[in-house]
Amino acid sequence: MKVLLYFEAEKLISTSGIGRALKHQMAACASSGIETTTDPEEKVDLVHINTLGPGSLNVIAKARKEGIPIIYHAHSTEEDFRNSFVFSNTVAPAFKQHLIKMYSMADYILTPTPYSKKLLEGYGITVPIEDISNGIDLNRFEYNAEKVKAYRKYFSLNKDDKVVLSVGLYFERKGILDFIEVAKRLPDYKFIWFGYTPLYSIPKQIREIIDEHPRNVYFPGYVKGPIIEGAYSDANCFFFASHEETEGIVVLEALASRQNIVIRDIGVFEPWLKHGRNCYKGNNVDEFVELVRGVVEKKLPDVSDEGRKTAEKRSIEHVGKQLKCIYEKVIELNSSSVE
Repeated sequence: MKVLLYFEAEKLISTSGIGRALKHQMAACASSGIETTTDPEEKVDLVHINTLGPGSLNVIAKARKEGIPIIYHAHSTEEDFRNSFVFSNTVAPAFKQHLIKMYSMADYILTPTPYSKKLLEGYGITVPIEDISNGIDLNRFEYNAEKVKAYRKYFSLNKDDKVVLSVGLYFERKGILDFIEVAKRLPDYKFIWFGYTPLYSIPKQIREIIDEHPRNVYFPGYVKGPIIEGAYSDANCFFFASHEETEGIVVLEALASRQNIVIRDIGVFEPWLKHGRNCYKGNNVDEFVELVRGVVEKKLPDVSDEGRKTAEKRSIEHVGKQLKCIYEKVIELNSSSVE
């Protein structure tokens, strides 16, 4: 079995969650002995598409002509498109119709969580949909003293500094406004937001926050490798106030790093994240302040071990086994329909 993993504009998406999904899919397939390619010209048994542009349309047309089954990975929804780029809310209804059109061209749809599956079914899509995590590379987020040292040196941290970490694009949807407000109310802590979005592409309100943020907030931009991995392991709290996700790969990364996490209580985290068991959930700035303080000052029970167990259930190897079963099923269904 050979599978095309198709992602267009790889360089543009490389720093996003979808970009990490490509790496995870390749690793997951390799762990289950599935041969893959990213070259749409190669002969394959199945096409697994992850993006929504004209290149994806061309690959779909070619696969249909050759009788090759198509899986669409639904990483995007109308809901998580809103409150992101300039004019995103204006074009969101049209974007939804584009999603429906593209996803409906597949023989089978994969999406990261039961929540995103429910959203897609609510769009009226009739193609079979199955939820499967984007997965997490557990080994990458094991504690490593050298990575922690690199992170602490990069930010010139002293032993008494208390750090609250978040990761994401500069989107209102990602909870950046609440992140800043919580930082204002907890001036004794350092708040670090990893991630970057070109400022011309985001609303003025968010641009102004990036330019005039509180002194205890740091925006180092897109940083990869030992520094961010050391931060995941060493920070005192991971705070992710996102309003909407299809899964939240950065949450998986924090859980894998044995971080105590504070998140917004939204549908995507049901039923796999439980308040007080493997995370802490809040609904507004007041609650976030109390939860973040409780985690940092160790006044709340440590739930990091349960968080790690949650990540382990979504390991790359586990996802690889799931993908193999799904690929075989879709290929078999396609063969039956041809006969």
